Amino acid sequence: MSDLLLRLPTRRATVRLACALAAALGPGDLLVLSGGLGAGKTFLARALARALGVPRDIAVTSPTFTLVHELPGRIPIAHADVYRLGGADELEPLGLRERRAEGALVVAEWAAPFVDALGGDAIVVELDHDAAGRHARVRSTGERADEVVRALAARCG
Repeated sequence: MSDLLLRLPTRRATVRLACALAAALGPGDLLVLSGGLGAGKTFLARALARALGVPRDIAVTSPTFTLVHELPGRIPIAHADVYRLGGADELEPLGLRERRAEGALVVAEWAAPFVDALGGDAIVVELDHDAAGRHARVRSTGERADEVVRALAARCG
């Protein structure tokens, strides 16, 4: 499986990552965003939504309390935040696997432990910052995700 490390020295670099992801993602894909509080998960999700055509008059905020926001773009987007879930059994009522099967792009924050429960084959973006600055590690967990990460590497790497 593919693994890509990208430096994100500015917010603009994160927006460029979102644009590259938007060009590579398709219906039914699973994008998992991980990283600590304030790492930029929701910022990346918002930039991705805009790159996928979600109008600016639609707020793209963290779905922390509603758990899932449905967003209209060139691909329907189900933006989820599973931080408060106690286990994979609590995912089923959210209908995220079903949304994927229906052709929605599922963008799930804090979902790294739940990749299998969400149907697997995920693009996982781990956002972090250290003394060298902000960066993203992008990895794949399946064949389709591997195609996306390779396409992303061709655009950003």
